[in-house]
Amino acid sequence: MSEFFHDAKFDWLFGGILFLLLLLTLIGGALRRHYRGEDSRAAIGEFNARVRAWWKMAGIFAAAVITAPIGSLIIFGMVSFLAMREYMTLVPTRRGDHRTLFWSFFVIMPLQYYLIGMQDYILFAIMIPVLACIYIPPSIAIAGDTEQFLERASKIQFGIMVCVYSLSHAPALLMLKIPGFEGRDARLLLYLVIVDQMSGILQFVWDKLIGKHKIAWRVSPNKTWEGFFLGILSGTAVGTALWWATPFTPLQSAGFSLMICVLGFNGNLVMSAVKRDIGIKDFGIVIERHGGILDRIDSLCFAAPIFFHLVRYYFQR
Repeated sequence: MSEFFHDAKFDWLFGGILFLLLLLTLIGGALRRHYRGEDSRAAIGEFNARVRAWWKMAGIFAAAVITAPIGSLIIFGMVSFLAMREYMTLVPTRRGDHRTLFWSFFVIMPLQYYLIGMQDYILFAIMIPVLACIYIPPSIAIAGDTEQFLERASKIQFGIMVCVYSLSHAPALLMLKIPGFEGRDARLLLYLVIVDQMSGILQFVWDKLIGKHKIAWRVSPNKTWEGFFLGILSGTAVGTALWWATPFTPLQSAGFSLMICVLGFNGNLVMSAVKRDIGIKDFGIVIERHGGILDRIDSLCFAAPIFFHLVRYYFQR
């Protein structure tokens, strides 16, 4: 078992998440018993489905930190595999792409997580953006199929960047060596996940309560400017309040959490645009009424790389 659960502050942080989920579960059960109207039942059903999805995510991240560092790489690698599989299942491919996809799934993806485990920062940071993305177009070209060549190559590159490269920065937080914070990097991973997910939840709540002015209704009809600003502010407040679990000062924590919230929103909006382009509502059906793996981690994929590199740049010596 990981040494992280011997960290009192981590225990408090994770215990707070479990307490909140338990409270939300009890509230959802009480609402289901007391409200019988069709509209109310639909809203309550959506709420309870979200709570169940959060329980599953909490379990995944708990398993990742308990088994860190090797277990966390394996678990996040599996999440990357499932997310990439959801994406590539929905994106049209041709026979000429099969060899490229094989290398993407079974060579490039494992190699990315292996480099994290070896703590080879330089190769980890450049392998996919430079080497893998240069490899993909020639690999497709060698197959001799030029129909929609640029579109096919771009879609595979985008999938690898989001599902593998970007997400891999979350477990990479466990390889940081911050002076005075050694052995406590799991808090940074948990901090990132809490702020990212709470911002999305709070934006959803504010959208439902007072949202009126649509941001991009053709992309995501439920997102409003009111929900965006209040959700970002609320999520930033949550992150700022958690400064004690990080190596940051309260002001630094406010800056990092603001960045996480904004980037998380961007990730969710971009992946919503991808779904509209493909003509689907969700990437998968892994999570009841809340789509697939990629639907739940889209915001994290966009926030994790910037958070990792900024923390490493300013705090690791």
